[in-house]
Amino acid sequence: MIKTSYEFDQSILAAGSSLKTDILLRFRTDIAKSPRRNLNLSLVIDRSGSMAGAPLHHALKAAESVVDQLEPDDILSVVVYDDEVDSVVPPQAVTNKSTLKNSIRKVRAGGITNLSGGWLKGCEHVKTRLDPQKINRVLLLTDGHANMGIQDPKILTATAGQKAEEGIITTTLGFAQGFNEDLLIGMARAATGNFYFIQSIDEATEVFSIELDSLRAVVGQNLKVTLELANGVSLVDTLSLAKVSQNDAGQTVITLGELYEGEDKLLGLSLGISSAQVGDLPVMKLHYSADVVQDDRIQSVSGTVDVVAKVGTIEEAAFAATSHIILELSRLTIAKAKETGLHLAEHGKHQEAEQTLRSLVKDLRDKGLNENFEIAEEIDQLEYFASRIAQKALGNAGRKEMRDQTYQTMTRNRSDLVGRGVTTGDEVYAMPIVNEVGSGVELHCVREGGKLRVKVMSEGYDSTKNIQFPRAIRAEGARYVVEGLELSSDATFYRVRGKITRFAQPGETDIFVAPRQSYPANTGKASKGPASAADLPTTDSVGDSILVQCVKDGSKLRARVVSDGYEPDWNMRFPRSVREEGMLYVVDEVKTAPDGKSYIACGEIKRFVQPT
Repeated sequence: MIKTSYEFDQSILAAGSSLKTDILLRFRTDIAKSPRRNLNLSLVIDRSGSMAGAPLHHALKAAESVVDQLEPDDILSVVVYDDEVDSVVPPQAVTNKSTLKNSIRKVRAGGITNLSGGWLKGCEHVKTRLDPQKINRVLLLTDGHANMGIQDPKILTATAGQKAEEGIITTTLGFAQGFNEDLLIGMARAATGNFYFIQSIDEATEVFSIELDSLRAVVGQNLKVTLELANGVSLVDTLSLAKVSQNDAGQTVITLGELYEGEDKLLGLSLGISSAQVGDLPVMKLHYSADVVQDDRIQSVSGTVDVVAKVGTIEEAAFAATSHIILELSRLTIAKAKETGLHLAEHGKHQEAEQTLRSLVKDLRDKGLNENFEIAEEIDQLEYFASRIAQKALGNAGRKEMRDQTYQTMTRNRSDLVGRGVTTGDEVYAMPIVNEVGSGVELHCVREGGKLRVKVMSEGYDSTKNIQFPRAIRAEGARYVVEGLELSSDATFYRVRGKITRFAQPGETDIFVAPRQSYPANTGKASKGPASAADLPTTDSVGDSILVQCVKDGSKLRARVVSDGYEPDWNMRFPRSVREEGMLYVVDEVKTAPDGKSYIACGEIKRFVQPT
């Protein structure tokens, strides 16, 4: 069975007309601890040129960690793709883990990104072993944009929805900074799967483990709710990213997807009430249905809940306690504001976007919610994003953080997924610097689970407590000196007091003197090669250089650019002496030739070798 409950933002609503209220609906499976369901899983991993080096290395390590966590009754397949799609592990039971991991270790970086081809092959593998009693899932990882095969986001998103109707759910994982977050989030939403932003590539294993934990905890799927609103009640907004549609009766239907053991599925709604008299006010009938685990089998369940609000006089409403769910509603409201702010900014309404975020900050503070650490952290995030938007400097990383934070808060109820983001702002480089702590308090910024946290290093303070600290000047590894720290009202976290300076230890290299970006010298001169590829210097990283691949084109060997942002079909002027089929090269610079439809490799050429 499914246990449902609801609460309004005010325990007693004031009688009158034109009321607006927020309600939090909560869904949870009400069954005894269920046995772990077996998995039918396909890992689909991008091995295109942009993944060369550390990104692919960490992705493959994460894939190996998945193998280690699976059971013999689980089914696994592994697909890798560039412009070619290969099934390095065909669908099979996980009975020989060492063999499976050896197959994964042999994967090497290649060419351009046929995302659709790789993903559809993974779906095909899951379909061959499709079992409604199993969790049937494709995990799609990419760091770039689809530039081969089906590239239209609308088609890919619609297809993800179609595959979900067939019982094949897709989870998407965006790696580093080059991927299309709108595409991956769109596919995940359409498929009722999950989305993850792996901002730091060394966190791939951790994020894969979060998804596996989620899959093991699935106790219900295809949760849908239908809102049968009472007369005089209207739906103003949905605090969710779930799919919203209308049935034949004109009622709102919301598809919430999966239910996880031990994790409430939350749905926030903003409602308008035309008028309300003192007493019990019927608000809606809530109809729900889902497929849940019962007696070790998947069974369909459904039910109806009558949602009733308590209405009192203005005085009774004023003295009534604020509902304890105000924190959860606030988190959903914050996520909605981020979504709205980003939408406004991308339509040129930067001032309105900034005001949307700053107005919410003021409202949260006026309610005293900044005394809760997680809300205080969200306030710092809102101020950070508002400032970035006002300066028209949100950037690619900031946009991805906003979209990810919105997605995680409005689709999941896990503290380890919300508020993630480790982008370093330019402000840290402009901070005043001190070389001794003196009478101040030393702090240190560290990365914890995809978040930047600030901890106290000076004696006399509780080093386990978090510190509310401006998001704009957080940078992993940075140290600071502040005048003092003060405890929050509930003594659960610290706040900074007084001036903040950056601390640079005498004799140590200060990595935050200026942005640490170095670029190869652009000579503008066409590259010259040695006698053979074997004579080229080697490298296991691409950095800010350009990755080039040599491919067979008919009877000829052709060089092409496989780094994102270039046309892979253009020819390239590249030394013939070092061309070898399938080989990858790292070049300093690529220029567009005078004909405007081909490239010239410039500067030094190195042979790329996959790190081990």
